[in-house]
Amino acid sequence: MRNKYIEAYEQAQVSEKSIPEFRAGDTLRVAVKITEGDKQRIQNFEGVCISKRGTGTGATFNVRKIGANSIGVERIFPLYSDSIDGITVLRKGRVRRAKLFYLRDRRGKAAKIRELRK
Repeated sequence: MRNKYIEAYEQAQVSEKSIPEFRAGDTLRVAVKITEGDKQRIQNFEGVCISKRGTGTGATFNVRKIGANSIGVERIFPLYSDSIDGITVLRKGRVRRAKLFYLRDRRGKAAKIRELRK
């Protein structure tokens, strides 16, 4: 049971942003606003979405990419955060799970996700 005022506020926040339809297995490019001192810039974080969780303004998603020296980097983004400038879906992945945490143990071709054909 949630407070109706909090629910109304969250509904206003959710309707403000336009977020593309994506799910686990999709390759995303998340444009993140970075503030350094008084300057602001946008930095892209590109990787595979390994999970989505939550509802409303508390919803988050995990994105995993392989960084320098084959080190995996994961970031958790709040879906309706002000620091997210935009989300672009680059590829739709064909997976059979909602959470792809097994990718953490895989390297190279074993960590590859097939593309969904239409």
